Amino acid sequence: MKLQQVLSYVRKAVDDYQMIEEGDKIAIGISGGKDSLTLLYALHSLRRFYPKHFDIHAVTVDLGFQNLNLDKIKDLCRELEVEYTIVQTDIAQIIFEQRKEDNPCSLCAKMRKGALNQAIKEAGCQKIAYAHHKDDVVETMLMSLIFEGRFHTFSPVTYLDRTQLTVIRPLLYMNESDVIGFVHKYGVPVVKSPCPADGYTKREYVKNLLRQLNQENPGVKERMFTAIRNSNEGISSLMKGWGIDGSFK
Repeated sequence: MKLQQVLSYVRKAVDDYQMIEEGDKIAIGISGGKDSLTLLYALHSLRRFYPKHFDIHAVTVDLGFQNLNLDKIKDLCRELEVEYTIVQTDIAQIIFEQRKEDNPCSLCAKMRKGALNQAIKEAGCQKIAYAHHKDDVVETMLMSLIFEGRFHTFSPVTYLDRTQLTVIRPLLYMNESDVIGFVHKYGVPVVKSPCPADGYTKREYVKNLLRQLNQENPGVKERMFTAIRNSNEGISSLMKGWGIDGSFK
C-alpha cells in the first residue's frame, strides 16, 4: 500500500471524528511494531498539509527486556525530525520475575499506560494517538463477547478524565493487511516484540478466529465493523462508544 493511500484513510478518520484541532501536540505511542510505526509515518506526513497545524512527539515505554534494541526507531525519528522519548521501566521484571503472573497482559497494559501517560503529560502533549486499526476494533468486540459476556469495543476518540488526555485512533479505517502492505513496500524498520507472551495471548486467539471466520465467510469482518459503527439500539456499551454520545457518528 502506498503512503498516499494510508494518508487517505487517516485523513478520513481524522476528519470524520474531529481528532485533531489547531495547535495540538500529539504523542504517538511507539511499540516498535508495524502498526505504531505506520501511524508515525502517517501523522508525520499529514502534518505537512493538514489545514490545522499540529505537532507530534513519539514515546516508547521500555518495559525492561534486555533484548530490546530501539536504535532503528531512534534513527527513524531523527530522519523524520520527530522528537522521541524513551521511558525506562522495570515492568518486565515486576511481572515476569517478581510476581510471576500467569496472565501478564492486563497488569502489563495498566503499568505501561501509566508510565506512558506520565511521560506524555511531562512532554506537554494533550492527546495520545494509538495505532488501533479496523481488525483491532472487531477483535476487541469479539474478545469482550467471548471472555466477558458483553458487547464492547473502544471509541475513535476517548477523553480520559483522570489524566485529562484525549486518545485518538487515526488508523481506524485501515485493515491490518493494509498496514502490512505499507510496511513491506517502504521497508519500515519494525522491531520484534521481546515479550515472552507475544503470540500466546487471548487477542492472538481471537485474531486467528476472525481470520478463519473471514476465510469461510468472505467479508464477515467488514460486516462486523459496519455493524459496530451503525449499531443504534439494544447494546448500550456499543451505543455509548459508537454514536449516541457523538464519538462515533
